[in-house]
Amino acid sequence: MISPCTLVCSIDLKTGYCFGCGRTREEIAAWTDYTDAERRVLMETLPARLETVERRPRRETRRQRIIRERDTA
Repeated sequence: MISPCTLVCSIDLKTGYCFGCGRTREEIAAWTDYTDAERRVLMETLPARLETVERRPRRETRRQRIIRERDTA
């Protein structure tokens, strides 16, 4: 089964699209119920959708924070 999933799985609250794949929650939930043709049609729309999501800055990890604090101390 084809899938656009990138394992990001976080929804942009402004557009309703996943930051990783561009699908809506409803589309993600129904993905296994779609036919291959329906999936292909939807996948053709995803690149344009991803252009509309507001990318959030990557969250600082604990390791990055420790390194940053060490370097500024």
